[in-house]
Amino acid sequence: MLFRSVAAAVLLSASAAFAQIAPGPADIAAYRGLHAAAAAGDAAAIDRLVKDGAALEARDGGGRTPLHVAVHLKKADAARALIRLGADANALDAQAYDIVTIAAVADDVAMLKLSLDGGCKATNITSPYHGTALIAAAHLGHDEVVRMLIAARAPLDHVNNLGWTALIESIVLGNGGTRHTATLKALVEAGANVNIAERSGATPLTLAKGRGYAEMVAILEKAGAR
Repeated sequence: MLFRSVAAAVLLSASAAFAQIAPGPADIAAYRGLHAAAAAGDAAAIDRLVKDGAALEARDGGGRTPLHVAVHLKKADAARALIRLGADANALDAQAYDIVTIAAVADDVAMLKLSLDGGCKATNITSPYHGTALIAAAHLGHDEVVRMLIAARAPLDHVNNLGWTALIESIVLGNGGTRHTATLKALVEAGANVNIAERSGATPLTLAKGRGYAEMVAILEKAGAR
């Protein structure tokens, strides 16, 4: 059972870097209009361009709207302006990422708050893995982000197309360290189901024991995991 988990974890870790793609230097150099203003963080230019009829939902070669670009590049003033002017906060890029998931993966707490306040839903199904921002954050051990997403009513027990919940990802894609353990603890305390097994039949407790993550094991056992 654990072999399948390890194999899937290796596959996902190898591919994860290619799933969420921020604009690169070539993209930024080619931008015009709202995409260029978003990349530069120029809120005043965004106001002018939208007033002149620029399309808020225009897409670049990666399916990114100007709002996606602003969030990727940590341009908060630009993101705020785009949302205020009516940009779709729940738009998905070509890889099915929304701005909440982009901010969650970047561990960008300020941008995450801006995105949630701007109307992007923590309940969105995102990524090529049909997951959620919560699953992505749990994978990476972004514990503060996880707590924010829990407060925003992210689905605790959503199962992605790998057969994993956020709780399982905090174990199988984590390192058993402080932040992944804090992530697991936050999920357990919020009421995540500690007995949902992955496709091989291994439960979170089995997975944590198999990796020697003693602190995670203790948390799970206290919560009644089997």
